[in-house]
Formats: sequence, structure tokens, C-alpha cells
Amino acid sequence: MTLVVGLGNIGEQYAQTRHNVGFMLIDLLLKDLEVAKLSNTKFKGELFKSSLAFFLKPSTYMNLSGESVKAVSDFYKCDRIIVIHDDIDLNLGTLKFKIGGSSGGHNGLKSIDNLCGNAYERVRIGVGKDQDVISHVLGKFKQEEQESLNKVLEQAKKALFELLKSNIEQVASKYSIRN
Repeated sequence: MTLVVGLGNIGEQYAQTRHNVGFMLIDLLLKDLEVAKLSNTKFKGELFKSSLAFFLKPSTYMNLSGESVKAVSDFYKCDRIIVIHDDIDLNLGTLKFKIGGSSGGHNGLKSIDNLCGNAYERVRIGVGKDQDVISHVLGKFKQEEQESLNKVLEQAKKALFELLKSNIEQVASKYSIRN
């Protein structure tokens, strides 16, 4: 079974921040699916199951996301992991896909890499970069950025549904957005 992980931070103060685009996309996906919420404290996150996949929003905060991913992946013997995350090296509104590679300094990915390896599929959503990286990723999207955000999330949602039935190369060629 496939595990789709949306990275983000829990708590109202982090809602709608750049670092939470993974959570945002999971929420969009869940609206269109019939899911059951699975509860188990050892998973360290919100876990949902549909006929297509498991969907996870880790509640460990970003830097410890790997703990939640590993717990779910090991328990359910997931044979495929797809991680949705923000990427400061991509302009706002950019959407890219890849398998493996470095964490690029992203602490959520570092945590997953350390506990699960790095051979998972990635849905990279560009949030742009600012001189103060921490303030930027933990900052909320500006009003003028909402249109780009909504567009990339809608495209990513379509891509994810197809990715669950296809491979990343086909999805990347069809759904990538370069800004």
C-alpha cells in the first residue's frame, strides 16, 4: 500500500504558512476521497486510509517527521512512500516531482532520510526564498501570493490522484509547473 505524507507543523500558528503546503495538499485530497481516520498514538500523526492509499500528516513538528513516517510505514508495510513538501529552491507556484536525492537542507526530509532512507517519491511545491529563510517558511502566504498558491495546489492535487495509479515520470511530464 502507498503512504502519502504531507509535511507541515501542527498548531493554529502554523496554519497557512509556507512550510505547511504538504498539510494543505493532504487536506485538499481528503475532501475528494472517502476515508477512514485511523487512530493510534504510536503513529505520531493524523492518519487516514482510503481505497487508494494511506494519507499522513505528522504531528511531530517538521524536524521529527521521520518518526511518524517510519512508524506508519513499518506498521502497515508500505511499499511506496510519496512525500509532499515545500521547496525554497523553487519559485512560488512551481511544481516538480522526483525520486530520492538530497534533503536540500529541509529538516523534515532530513528526518525522513535518516529513518527511512531517501528512495521515496517527492512532490516539491515551490514557496520561493527570502534572506531570512526561517521567517520565510514559517510565514503565512501574502494576499498577492494566494492565486499562485491555489493554482499549484490544484495542479498538485490532480497530479497526486494520477500518481497513485501511475509512475512519477509520467506525472512529472504532464503536471510539472515551472515558474
